Amino acid sequence: QEQLAESGGGTVQAGGALRLSCAASGRRFGTYTIGWFRQAPGKERESVAVLSSAGESFYDTSVRGRFTISRDGARNAAWLQMNDLKPEDTGVYYCAAAPFYTASGRHFNYWGQGTQVTVSS
Repeated sequence: QEQLAESGGGTVQAGGALRLSCAASGRRFGTYTIGWFRQAPGKERESVAVLSSAGESFYDTSVRGRFTISRDGARNAAWLQMNDLKPEDTGVYYCAAAPFYTASGRHFNYWGQGTQVTVSS
């Protein structure tokens, strides 16, 4: 069974950093596009960062310059390094996989359960 599992969430003060991890199992995701999405309370899910197997990337303007997405196909894993965190970064963060390069969540067909990130002011 294909699974994605996030870890690394937590509570941090504004200006702090967190590194989220996404571990894949059940299939190889080396050719897939990996994305990180987040959903804040009362808001729709939004795309945060995306990275294709060919190195194409997308960052939401709100995180550009602060967040970095990376991946390792051999380890079947991905990460989201989040620096200079702000209270508006609070939400549940999900990793997901899509069979082609896209930043639209509706094209991602594998999803993790999410990890909570809370940034206090």
